[in-house]
Amino acid sequence: MRRFASSSLLQSFQAHYADLMRFLARRLGDNQRAADVAQDTWLRLADQPADADVQDPRAYLFRVAGNLAIDNLRREGRLAELHVDEAAANDLSDPTSGLEHRLLAHEALEHLDAALDQLPANVRQALLMNRLDGLTHAQIARRLGVSESMVGKYIVQAMRHCRDWAERQADVP
Repeated sequence: MRRFASSSLLQSFQAHYADLMRFLARRLGDNQRAADVAQDTWLRLADQPADADVQDPRAYLFRVAGNLAIDNLRREGRLAELHVDEAAANDLSDPTSGLEHRLLAHEALEHLDAALDQLPANVRQALLMNRLDGLTHAQIARRLGVSESMVGKYIVQAMRHCRDWAERQADVP
């Protein structure tokens, strides 16, 4: 049975866990992946000797976690490349699938465009500025002349409308 020492590194991990999770979630874009990398970080720290000479345990903790996050992103990128290569090979083996895929995507965009046309101008603009232009709520609020909370309400309203529109379209034969 493996016994983990109560080192300053593990104590630092426990003391800074919330900060570490926020750091990893921002870096990875996903809370679940952040939790996985945090667990890997703990295991890496637990493998260190209890008497390891680390000058700044918090900095070391974040360095280890950051490196593991980078490794995780690289691994995901390699897997995504493999998936893309596989999809491209499938398209080559069936050339009509690419055309069919494009037609379905075009049709979906037409449906989305029709749904967006039904929204009030500010609601539609808030969604498009956020999703397409990548603007923050504060930037959108300044451009539209409304509060940040109103921008959030606009985006939620637009997303609900598009979801409901898609569900209604799926029900129509």
